[in-house]
Amino acid sequence: MTACAGFSSSYPPAPVAASTPDYNYIVGAGDTLNIIVWRNPELSMSVPVRPDGKVSTPLVDELVAQGKTSIEIARDVEKALGKLVRDPVVTIIVTSFIGPYSEQIRVVGEAAKPQSLPYKQKMTVLDVMIAVGGLTDFADGNGASITRASEGDKRYSVRLKDLVKRGDISANVEMKPGDILIIPQGWF
Repeated sequence: MTACAGFSSSYPPAPVAASTPDYNYIVGAGDTLNIIVWRNPELSMSVPVRPDGKVSTPLVDELVAQGKTSIEIARDVEKALGKLVRDPVVTIIVTSFIGPYSEQIRVVGEAAKPQSLPYKQKMTVLDVMIAVGGLTDFADGNGASITRASEGDKRYSVRLKDLVKRGDISANVEMKPGDILIIPQGWF
């Protein structure tokens, strides 16, 4: 019994604040981009980012989009179109968000629907738990942990049972891009 109680405190508690104000969304495979070329509606269209991370548009056969911001992609499209169109002005709007694997939030273990979720600025563990449908009946919610890839896979403990079942908002913490939420099974 003592070993079970010690599990949840084997990691330091997760810091409440984790987001950074200078975060920029990075495009990933599966995102959809709306490419708008000013004064050239025939070159404007909505395109998916292919599994290889590239997009294709009229006059631009292939362009790497994965791992870049929408502004970087717009400048790349302008450069490619500049050879054929005079002074192109391009705007890229991301219309569906998945993001690169390295930034997705993964939830494994005793969640009702374990899955990966696109990261959103100021996303909290409560937001994640709502998205995955909460805990199963067999979850050791207070034994859960977050593995933070951005800090060299450092692990933090989180009190999901207190947060989800008891409404203890003090147990709510912010997530970071690439976090993995691990929810172990309880022993009884």
